[in-house]
Order: sequence, then structure tokens, then C-alpha cells
Amino acid sequence: MDPQAKVRVGTAGWSYDDWNGIVYPKGMPRSLHPLTYLAQFMETVEVNSSFYHPPQARYAESWVRKVAENANFMFTFKLWERFTHQRDTFPTDAEVRQYQEGIAPVVDAGKLGAILIQFPWSFRRTPENRKWLGQVLDAFADYPLALEIRHESWNVREVYEGLASREIAFCNIDQPIFSDSIKPSGKVTARVGYVRLHGRNAKDWFRKDAGRDDRYNYLYSRDELADWLTVVRRMRQRAKSIYVITNNHFEGQAVVNAFELKHALEDQPQPIPGCLMDAYPRLRDIARR
Repeated sequence: MDPQAKVRVGTAGWSYDDWNGIVYPKGMPRSLHPLTYLAQFMETVEVNSSFYHPPQARYAESWVRKVAENANFMFTFKLWERFTHQRDTFPTDAEVRQYQEGIAPVVDAGKLGAILIQFPWSFRRTPENRKWLGQVLDAFADYPLALEIRHESWNVREVYEGLASREIAFCNIDQPIFSDSIKPSGKVTARVGYVRLHGRNAKDWFRKDAGRDDRYNYLYSRDELADWLTVVRRMRQRAKSIYVITNNHFEGQAVVNAFELKHALEDQPQPIPGCLMDAYPRLRDIARR
């Protein structure tokens, strides 16, 4: 593969109330959509809402319009939890079509980087779960896919060989780890490479009463990011394009780390919003003057 494979760095989602005044300037005009604003600085975003319910085509079509000024912008979509977390009965053909029709405007515009299939840690490598996974992969075989699995039982050669044979990206993750969590890696099993950084807030990650903001309240240090930069640069030798998604979203920390990753990968100053630098002064040394 091209050693200069395209690396797109972006955030998981864009609609967070706690980003107002930090990522998005106070008084930002309502006519300026947050997605349009982010697309001035980033070249990808991972759509989170598609995990909780199937996307609607009218919204997907509007998202394409909102990023139109950035020709390099690509979307990734999380797969609906009906396929990954609600596993009493397999989704119907109608439910498969519902999701596919929802993302169709992005696909038709050539703006779909990947569908992220994220299974929970509880999804272990059993015969039943292997069958379920195979059905999900078959249902979306016509799309670029990335698979996120969190249990160590999947960390076997046969899994990676199977993904490579089907041109499905393995999603390399950074998250708090305990004994049977899958460990960070830099595997490339398709033309697309995928990395997701969830943060390392172990204190709240495993706490049952922790809210979403608690779990993802983490700011990576530059030293911690350096380890992943080494991984991503190595992945560039094998992938055609790579998506690096920061999911430590609380109070805009994902945006901070995304800018720092972009700066290191591109080796040039970044056009960082003033409000973000005010909240995180450490960004000043990488900001475009």
C-alpha cells in the first residue's frame, strides 16, 4: 500500500451540550451548523446517532450538504445497536433495509468511509456469536466495514485472517483494560485502517452508576498520543486510508487530542479555534499563527 496513505482524524459525534463555548464559540450563529463548523478543521466524523436508531435519509442528505465545502471529508457510521447489542432475534430484512436506506445519501455521494460494527465486551467468541457476527457481516457485505470487538477471546489468528479474506477492517482500540479486555494494537486487515481512542478513565469506566460523560472524561497526554502516532504511521505502510476517531468527548477533549494528532501527522500548525485554546492553553504551541 501507499506509504503516504491518507489519515483522517476526527471525533465521535458532534452534538454535545458541553462543547458549547469550548469547541463551538459562544454566540455562534444558528445558521452555522456544528457539523459545518467542524468540517473546517477535520476531515471525518463518526456518526454516533446511528447506533441508537436507524439514520434517516433526509438527515444524511443534509449532512452531506453541510460538509460540501471540504472535498476530503468522509463520514463513518456506527451500526444500529439492533445488530450488535439487542441479540434476542436477528434483525429482519426490513430492518436491514431501513438502515441501508438511511445512509444511502452518504453512500451515493461517495462520502462513506466505513460502517463501524461495535460489539460490547460481553460479546465473546462462542459458536453462537460467531454465527451472529457472520450474519451481520453478510447483511452489510456491500459496504466498507470496520469491526470493533472488545473481548480477548477474539484475539486469535483465525479472526484476523477471516477479516482480511473479506476485506473488513479490524478496529484498534484504546480503552481502560482489565484481564480479558482486548489490548491495543495496530492491525490492518483491509484497505481501510481504523483506530478509536476511548480514553483511559478506568476509575469511572467500570463503575456501574457512571454516566456517559464520566466514562469519557479523559484527556490524553502528548506522550500517550505519541504511542498511537507510532502505530498509525506503521499502519500507513499497509492501508490505503486510515480513520482515527477520538471518543473522549467530554468538554471537547476529543477535539483537543484530534488537533494534536493532526499536528503530529501533518507536521504543520493547526487552525485551532480561539475558544478551544482558551479552554486548553496547551494547544497554543501547535496553533497556526
